[in-house]
Amino acid sequence: MAYKRTLSALATLLLIPILIRAQDPFMPDTTIRTRHLVEDDQVVVMLDSLTNLKIFEDTQFPNAGQYQDWSTYSDTDIPVFSDSVYFQRIVKMNGQSPFEYVFNADVKKFIDLYGVKKRKLTARILGLSQIYFPLFEEQLDRFNMPLELKYLAVIESALNPVANSPAGAKGLWQFMYGTGKVYGLKVSTYVDDRFDPYKSTIAACEHLTDLYDIYGSWSLALAAYNSGAGNVNKAIRRAGGVKNFWAIKPYLPRETASYVPAFIAASYVMHYAKEHKIFPVDPGILYYEVDTVTVHKPLSFDQISEMLGIPMDEIVFLNPSFKQRVIPASAENPYRVRLRKKYVGNFINNEAALYAFKTRDGMAADALEQILWNNYRESGLYTVKSGETVASIAKKFHMTTAELKSLNGLKKNTIKSHRKILVYTTPPRNKATNGGPASTYVPQPLPGDTTSKKDAAGASQKSGTAAPPPAEKPAATIYTVKGGDNLGKIAAKYGCSTADLVRWNNLKGSTILVGQKLKVAPPGETASATSVSSSAKPASGSKPKTATPGSSQKFTWYTVVAGDNLWDIAERFNVTVAQIKSLNKFGSTSRLVPGQKIKIPK
Repeated sequence: MAYKRTLSALATLLLIPILIRAQDPFMPDTTIRTRHLVEDDQVVVMLDSLTNLKIFEDTQFPNAGQYQDWSTYSDTDIPVFSDSVYFQRIVKMNGQSPFEYVFNADVKKFIDLYGVKKRKLTARILGLSQIYFPLFEEQLDRFNMPLELKYLAVIESALNPVANSPAGAKGLWQFMYGTGKVYGLKVSTYVDDRFDPYKSTIAACEHLTDLYDIYGSWSLALAAYNSGAGNVNKAIRRAGGVKNFWAIKPYLPRETASYVPAFIAASYVMHYAKEHKIFPVDPGILYYEVDTVTVHKPLSFDQISEMLGIPMDEIVFLNPSFKQRVIPASAENPYRVRLRKKYVGNFINNEAALYAFKTRDGMAADALEQILWNNYRESGLYTVKSGETVASIAKKFHMTTAELKSLNGLKKNTIKSHRKILVYTTPPRNKATNGGPASTYVPQPLPGDTTSKKDAAGASQKSGTAAPPPAEKPAATIYTVKGGDNLGKIAAKYGCSTADLVRWNNLKGSTILVGQKLKVAPPGETASATSVSSSAKPASGSKPKTATPGSSQKFTWYTVVAGDNLWDIAERFNVTVAQIKSLNKFGSTSRLVPGQKIKIPK
């Protein structure tokens, strides 16, 4: 008995500190240090970015910030539906769409996010959709893609045209620098094409089409859009080769595992918004009120705003790709600017005067031209090395720390090693090597970064100065595509048109692949006396021979059967999808057809 009393007393003594700790709110809890930080969901981050979107606060738009047709609405009167109702509605959506719509607990969680917790921000998305959805639908239809994919931009950016993720993805479709570059989206001192609604939408359509060609499933294509094909491929293998999103979901990164459920929920809430008593907040601009004008000389937003009386916030909102509120246009490199239709006539009638207009701060055309010329710089990716800081990297690339931090959205002066960041690959033109004219400066490759090498042909983009003399056409009839190439760049290099390249190479779209061989001169002709196929002169009276793309590579023929996709075929023959696409010159709009014969590399 005494023994039991001793144990009881000992237990009490041991519990006293725990009880005191539980009642003392000021007692530090050391266990917090061992807990894992739960990061905020990226979908929520993008939704919250709408809170301070300037266009909803602009007094020029009398309806901005007001809920439309909400006379009976109150926060205490939010519609609530049973799971059976959600299920029936989503089954109906599934029957009308090629996308695989399902209802489960994961989807319901995001329906609650869009339809209840963040419903006022969803109302803003509905308002913005009146600006962007017609543009998305137009391009999706052109690429013969499901129109429901317009909802992908809802979970990517919440339709915030200046959305910028912590990872460095930007714009409506949240393109990372490397992926954007593959699809022709350029980034320079003054312009970031990832923010351009039109260009980025086309790039997104091309990228999604390529991913669908690999997997034959829109759900898997969306997962790969979010985390990359590599993560999806690994998840498929870990799931035993099953190509179904819900089967591979446990093996995907956490954000990607939530991606498709969020897409389904966003599609549902946008489709049934009225039933949830969510009505659009008027952003003050509609898609059909917007038109484009072409600018041929350097022009600032200040000049447009002051001379034509257009609100600055409106110009900025419609043209988010111009980072410095300056359009670095030239006769050789014009840009399109989006304005409301009611201002387009005034712009066209006063275009010449606009270029010469001096703003209140004294910015005249000649001064603007000189500033643009001196400060224009190309950018590229750089991998941070161990021990490097923001200051040391900035110094290496002739940048200020402020420039480097602004370019990458950095807030601190420290940076993790192995992270990929954007840097300027050339110094300002007024600091070009040996003080020579900037037009002769060739961008230097990034140290140790093969992905960021620049083509010398792209180095001479400039504003307001005479174009350098055209270079001689390279002595080649076959060109091997390099990283960062697009049809426009190759056409300019070889003095032909993009239409020529498409016709000579039987291309189905504008997408080309690294390593792909292209004819850059008409069949039977050479770009100069020398051909890549042979340095010897052709026999008298005979036509010069040209190399046939892929002729040196051994291959076997395969006949496509119903249900085939590139992923299956590549796995069956132990090759990569990229090899099949390159050998067969498949573009973004290519589709496998049962009975079609394709080449498989040996």
